[in-house]
Amino acid sequence: MPRPALARARRLVVKVGTGTLTDAAGRFDRENCARLSAELARVAAGRRLVLVSSGAVALGAERLGLVRTRGRPWDIATKQACAAVGQPHLMAAWGEALGARGLQVAQVLLTAEDLASRKRFLNARRTFQQLLERGVVPVVNENDTVAVEEIKVGDNDTLAALVAGCVEADLVAMLTDVEGLYDRDPRERGAVLFHEVERVTAEVERLAGGAGSERSTGGMITKVKAARRLGAQGVVTALLSGRRPGALAALLAGERVGTVFAAAARRLSARDGWLSAAAKGKGLILVDAGARRAIEEKGKSLLPSGVKGVHGQFGVGDPVEIAVEAARPFARGLAGYGADDVRRLAGKKSAEIEATLGFRYTDEVVHRNDLVLLD
Repeated sequence: MPRPALARARRLVVKVGTGTLTDAAGRFDRENCARLSAELARVAAGRRLVLVSSGAVALGAERLGLVRTRGRPWDIATKQACAAVGQPHLMAAWGEALGARGLQVAQVLLTAEDLASRKRFLNARRTFQQLLERGVVPVVNENDTVAVEEIKVGDNDTLAALVAGCVEADLVAMLTDVEGLYDRDPRERGAVLFHEVERVTAEVERLAGGAGSERSTGGMITKVKAARRLGAQGVVTALLSGRRPGALAALLAGERVGTVFAAAARRLSARDGWLSAAAKGKGLILVDAGARRAIEEKGKSLLPSGVKGVHGQFGVGDPVEIAVEAARPFARGLAGYGADDVRRLAGKKSAEIEATLGFRYTDEVVHRNDLVLLD
C-alpha cells in the first residue's frame, strides 16, 4: 500500500508504547495522553479504531511509589502487582481523555493464549466486531496480572499484530519514543531514518537492535518482528513518534513521516492469518523433503506417505507445526487425525489408511485448505 493509499485504511490498530505515555522520570504523562486522544478522535472519524496501550506497569509502579533501580529489574510478581494496580488507572485515563472527545471506550484484556485457541479467537473477534459497530474504541492490553510468559516478553507490539488479525485491520500504527527505524542508534550522529521498508530481512532485524528502555520491556526488535508478521498477512505497519504532534494524521495524509513496512501483495484470509500468526502448534509432524516441496511449491496437502515422525500429542482439528527439521517448522495446519493415528500412518499410502486404522476420515493428514506457510 503506497503512502497516499494509507488514507483509505478503514480498520486501524494503534499501539501506544510506554515511552510515549511516560515522562523522563517514568511518571504517567497525562498531557501527552490528552493530546494523543484528541488526535485519535480525529483519525477515528470514518474509521474503526482499536487502541493497544502499554503503560499499566509503569502507572502501577508510580501509584505504589516503586522506583526501578538501574541494573536490578523487578521480578515477575512485582511487575504483575504493578499491572494490577495500574490497569484500572490506565483505563480511567483513556476513558477520560477519549470521552472528552465524544468517544466511548471498552477494556479488553488478552493473553497470547486467548488468541491461540480458535474458539476463543472467534469469541474475541465477535466482541471486537460488536464494539466497533457501535463506535466504541476497544482499549487492549495484555492481561499481565496472570500472564507470566507475556509479561516476561512484555511485548504489546506482538499483541497489536495478533489483534490486527482478529479485527482484520488494514494498518497497524505503532507510536513509540523514536521517529522510526534507523540504520543505527538514533542518538548517534549521522543516523539515517528509513522511511520505507519493502521487506523485513535478517539485516533489517539486526539493525533493530536489542531491548527497550527501563520502563518498557519491548524494543525496536519486537516492533520489526511484528511488522514482519503483519506483512506476511498482508497488513501494512507504520512506526512513528508518539511525541510528535500530528504524526498519525500526517501518516494517514500520505506524508513522509516515520517508517512504513510494506505488506505482501496477497492478504491472508482471517482463518489463514490466525493459523499463521496466532495459533500455536500443539504438536509437530516431521516430513521428508519431498513432502515439503509438494506443500511449498505445488500447494499440495500433507499425505501420510510424506510423514516421518510425530512429536507431542494433538487431536483432530488441533493446530500442528510441520517441519523437516524439528527446530525449523515451515508450515502450520489443522490435523486431520490425532497424533497417535498419524504415528501409525507415517510413511503409508492414503489407500492404506482404513486398513491401518480401521476407519478413514480423509485422505490427508493435513489438507491444503487447512494449511498455511510460515514466513
